[in-house]
Amino acid sequence: MGALHAGHAALLVRARKLVGRLGTVCSSIFVNPTQFGPTEDLSRYPRPFTKDQALCRAHGVNLLFAPTPETLYPEGFSTWVNEDSVSLGLCGGTRPGHFRGVCTVVLKLLLLSRATHAVFGRKDLQQCAVIARMVRDLNLPVKLDFVDTVREADGLALSSRNAYLTPEQRQAAPSIYAALVAAQDAVTRGECAAHRLRRALERRLAAITEARVDYVAIVDGCTLQPVSKVSAGCVAAVAVWLGKTRLIDNVALRAT
Repeated sequence: MGALHAGHAALLVRARKLVGRLGTVCSSIFVNPTQFGPTEDLSRYPRPFTKDQALCRAHGVNLLFAPTPETLYPEGFSTWVNEDSVSLGLCGGTRPGHFRGVCTVVLKLLLLSRATHAVFGRKDLQQCAVIARMVRDLNLPVKLDFVDTVREADGLALSSRNAYLTPEQRQAAPSIYAALVAAQDAVTRGECAAHRLRRALERRLAAITEARVDYVAIVDGCTLQPVSKVSAGCVAAVAVWLGKTRLIDNVALRAT
């Protein structure tokens, strides 16, 4: 959606690797209004288009597609794509309609570009799962590739919304990842009960200055269904408000 950073650059690098030196890499930049709720930050979402163009150019993008809302949603638009399983919990539970907007715009972009591959970042765990399910269920002729979360040196997951943080909030924000790492450490020590891991995560997150916990979940990484015991493929996922900024993050939990 623009306000590109090193996390997005990693997606472009992966795309180039997938298609080779002679392949075509296309990037879309579109602040999609249909995935924002009525009280969310559409109007203030950063749009540094010139800077974004430069990053794309520096990473070998051949085609930059930056449509207007009127192009993708012309007058009278009334056709939507809904995924009704993996989209229901986590962010879908507190952002009604969000994944309808995500599915619809991603399907349109895939159809318009006729992409053979599409690359997404694992920081948006639920978005990746929803898109993977949509591609599977609708038999879309595209191969998906997911890139690991890119982080600042202090562990904070890169996000366009990090720009909203005050200096004090930015100093506190890495504690979100630290709490997730502590959950993985507990699993490494042998703790596999999801309810105890979740409670410990909630306590750590609630202790962060200005934090308001949206959700904490221990889920299967594909179905996003809650689990009672950590096993291969499980993920700890959180959403936390720091002041008026909502940050999401996740880590894979590897039971020994």
